[in-house]
Amino acid sequence: MVLQEIQHCPCGKIHRSSVKQLVVGAGVLETLPEIVKDFAKPFVLADVHTFAAAGKRVTELLAAAGKPCAVMHFDNSCDAVIAVGSGVLNDTGKILAALAGKPYVIVGTAASMDGYASASSSVERDGLKITLPSKCPDIVIGDTDILKDAPMRMLISGLGDMLAKYISICEWRLSHIITGEYYCEAVAQMVRSAMHTCVEHADGLLRRDERAVQAVFEGLVLGGAAMEYAGMSRPASGVEHYFSHIWDMRGLEFGTPVDLHGIQCAIGTLYAAEIYDFLRTYTPDKQKALDYVKHFDYEAYQEKLRAFLGKGAQAMIALEQKEQKYNVQKHAERLEIILNRWPEIQTVINEEVPHAEDIRALLRKIGAPERADDIGLDERDLPRVFHATKDIRDKYVLSRLCFDLGIIDEINFE
Repeated sequence: MVLQEIQHCPCGKIHRSSVKQLVVGAGVLETLPEIVKDFAKPFVLADVHTFAAAGKRVTELLAAAGKPCAVMHFDNSCDAVIAVGSGVLNDTGKILAALAGKPYVIVGTAASMDGYASASSSVERDGLKITLPSKCPDIVIGDTDILKDAPMRMLISGLGDMLAKYISICEWRLSHIITGEYYCEAVAQMVRSAMHTCVEHADGLLRRDERAVQAVFEGLVLGGAAMEYAGMSRPASGVEHYFSHIWDMRGLEFGTPVDLHGIQCAIGTLYAAEIYDFLRTYTPDKQKALDYVKHFDYEAYQEKLRAFLGKGAQAMIALEQKEQKYNVQKHAERLEIILNRWPEIQTVINEEVPHAEDIRALLRKIGAPERADDIGLDERDLPRVFHATKDIRDKYVLSRLCFDLGIIDEINFE
């Protein structure tokens, strides 16, 4: 399977993916020697778990094909990087391949996250979760015989990361309306289609049905490709990812519980859907919004951010110095657009985001956590988490809309 180039798109861009080959299906790992025939000596990156799951077989196949490989160490004679794993190993492999200037192959061992086909890596720096440019894989391999045997929680995590696309596509459209941000319907529809296929196969995931596992893996790959097509993370992440990022940051700083990225994103998706349910019938109050922002004490808020997030807050505060989203005049300009186009905004919400009860039912069907306290977090912190999501990136998301409406302090997470 090749991720096709999209030319003559109505958005005006030519969409390309750096992934030259996507190989998914039962037993496809056995074709690895043919897939990597152009590489003389690859470097294989794995951990103790993924080496047992697939890495050992990778090295055996390469050896049988007469291709010596460096394992767990790197030297200048290697001409490709092959990572065997998922989240952290894929991020590490992409960075290593980028630094070495070598082709990159990822052999997925779990359909657990959407970073397989992206050209960036998620890392922690100075207490803040950041995204670094890295190397988009040249080849992505997903052998469903291996993927279906991954821990069930990782499979659930993958579906959770796909459910997040309900929110990300909605917020991409809302930002297009409110801030004029670039938007491409063709890319959005690619993500929607993959997401709906995953949801349709959700029942099979618990049975480790190969079609269900393949649907989730391909959906996650397409989500990563969509980010490269669009040149931004918009098609695949929104406020639900920022819930996860804030929880990760607090985990790094204070040792609070953290869970798999997709699990946290699924919980964030449900919280976001609950708030969008409220906005479906909300009528904005112009004076209330203007008064709220006029009296918002940003100096005091900075101190609250530092107390809540530790050293990671400083990068968020520095971002605001450039962005100036709390500027009263800029807010007034955004508010006028919001008020004038509120019916359109509500239409987008209704078109893109299922009701919270439907998302909750799906999470229960697959046995996924639903609330923050299900993964050991204190739900009393949720208002502060939601406030912080508007500061973590330069991106217009749900929390910014609630701030602009002057209602962010009224959001109830009970």
